[in-house]
Amino acid sequence: MVFIICLFLLLPLVFHSSLSYMLCFHLWLSFQFDHLEIEAEKGVIVTSHSLVVTFNGSFDHMNIDATSVQNLEIVEPLHSALSGTSNKKRSLFHMLKTTKTIGGTRLLRANLLQPLKDIETINTRLDCVDELMSNEQLFFGLSQVLRKFPRETDRVLSHFCFKPKKITNEVLGVDNAKKSQILISSIILLKTALDALPLLSKVLKDARCFLVANVYSSICENEKYAGIRKRIGEVIDEDVLHARVPFVARTQQCFAVKAGIDGLLDIARRSFCDTSEAIHNLANKYREEYKLPNLKLPFNNRQGFYFSIPHKDIQGKLPSKFIQVVKHGNNVHCSTLELASLNVRNKSAAAECYVRTEVCLEALVDAIREDISLFILLSEVLCLLDMIVNSFAHAISTKPFDRYIRPEFTDNGPLAIDAGRHPILESIHSDFVPNSIFISEASNMVVVMGPNMCGKSTYLQQVCLIVILAQIGCYVPAHFATIRAVDRIFTRMGSMDNLESNSSTFMTEMKESAFIMQNIAQRSLIVMDELGRATSSSDGLAIAWSCCEHLLSLNAYTIFATHMENLSELATIYPNVKILHFYVDIRNSRLDFKVFQLNDGPRHVAHYGLLLAEVAGLPSSVIETARSITSRITDKEVNRMEVNCQNYNQIKLAYHVAQRLIILKYSNQNEDSIRQALQLLKESYINGKL
Repeated sequence: MVFIICLFLLLPLVFHSSLSYMLCFHLWLSFQFDHLEIEAEKGVIVTSHSLVVTFNGSFDHMNIDATSVQNLEIVEPLHSALSGTSNKKRSLFHMLKTTKTIGGTRLLRANLLQPLKDIETINTRLDCVDELMSNEQLFFGLSQVLRKFPRETDRVLSHFCFKPKKITNEVLGVDNAKKSQILISSIILLKTALDALPLLSKVLKDARCFLVANVYSSICENEKYAGIRKRIGEVIDEDVLHARVPFVARTQQCFAVKAGIDGLLDIARRSFCDTSEAIHNLANKYREEYKLPNLKLPFNNRQGFYFSIPHKDIQGKLPSKFIQVVKHGNNVHCSTLELASLNVRNKSAAAECYVRTEVCLEALVDAIREDISLFILLSEVLCLLDMIVNSFAHAISTKPFDRYIRPEFTDNGPLAIDAGRHPILESIHSDFVPNSIFISEASNMVVVMGPNMCGKSTYLQQVCLIVILAQIGCYVPAHFATIRAVDRIFTRMGSMDNLESNSSTFMTEMKESAFIMQNIAQRSLIVMDELGRATSSSDGLAIAWSCCEHLLSLNAYTIFATHMENLSELATIYPNVKILHFYVDIRNSRLDFKVFQLNDGPRHVAHYGLLLAEVAGLPSSVIETARSITSRITDKEVNRMEVNCQNYNQIKLAYHVAQRLIILKYSNQNEDSIRQALQLLKESYINGKL
């Protein structure tokens, strides 16, 4: 009761809002009831110091909503295969999923969905990647050592976090043999992991980066691991290793404990060996008696031993002795009554071995539970090393030299990426065209223009994926990258109806846009693709324009892609808008989309929609009528843009000066170079040539 009162007094100090307070109280009560349910109904007790419950929001991580995760293809690709090719398009997660452990794969996925926001932690990971890239011996040594650890190392810990209440076993009808087998398997896995620690210590001994050096001091130099390893060696046979083959794993589990410790266990082992030998003798007998030289004796945990006979060896029908006949590819799987009887005896002997082995391991397991926090730390370290070495460093090492670089981070600096590439598509297209981006506080919106299919959506996705890669602590595909740490990524991409929510394409666009406007923060990155095209042209332009004006009033960085040429007028009114366009070549009245090169300023591609419509097969009379209509609309728009340019030219010059000053603020040039750049900036401003 005293603990509960203290908790209520402290919670308001930690959680400032009443909503967070109530949420934490609800979670704490839920945990208490679940805890009691586990002890009462499942017959186990949670081991002390094995479970840590904390309220951890997204304060230290970037927030990416579910729609953006889907749009950016972080976990799953939108389309599994590219049209007309045999290449399978992958997601960012699938591209990086070269981890060797289950926990490492899970940690990689969690990091991609919630990248880091703390620059110090990100740079610590990048320092580790730097050393791995410059020290081949460390990189390959760690890659080989991590293979020595079982893939399921992190899962093993859960079996030591719960202590069974033996008095409830008979009442609850617990399968003691199965429970004992899982425990023995966990001990063997733990032994295998501890046996690999000296190899890890040898590889990490001379590492210099903070992360690896900290792993060495906290794990490799911790004498408690050696003490537990010695304690395990007193009970567990030295030759026992973790195995994946079912019957080998069963044998290892039965013979895990050293001989002579328990007499009943030795008797059960003899029975297990005798029945196993009898099963193999029975198989030899059938090979000779029925002339089946290729008869095999596979094993699985569900069925036990069974016979596998190739179709070519069966002349007519199998003898009636063989039962449970099932065709399986080019083989026939079957059994006999003799084999079924031996399987039952063999399984019973193995079950007796498991139960007796658990009795022998009771004191050892209690000792392990006392130091469960050590193994939680070991598990976290192995998962982190697996992600950095086998995912980040491996992905970089498989690319040509200097294709991936280390990103730099600033608190309030620009987002600048030079010659960035799409991390997923460049693995499919060897001739991928790189493009750059620069966004700062003085120019916080980039409007990307161009015809349909010129590469706008790919470019938007590319920028977001590069930012995500950088903030999980990985190198990025570019020549240079400096990034302001992003706290949220919002995307509005694609166009389709949402039948589940009874929303049309336009309503889906508006809902996604409303979510962005209501949740935008100062350090967010907003990516919007083709807003307002699903309704009338006038309303669509008006909504797109007003959304841009709202975003311009904030400090968030925004990339807005559109093929509405009217939006280029934003740059004539608002100096913090930068217009870019994808170059498209026109040859013989046809559009050539093979350039995919991003250039400064707007570029008017006359009637590109009509050119595409003509290629699609619309009648020529319809095309000609459309040309005459659109030419009259265009003349009015050009006149209005000229007036805006004259009215807002001075404000635009001042913003360009501010943008150049911000660039110089975050540059690494010496004092003389900065003085010279300031002098040139002054002369350009006076002459009006910025």
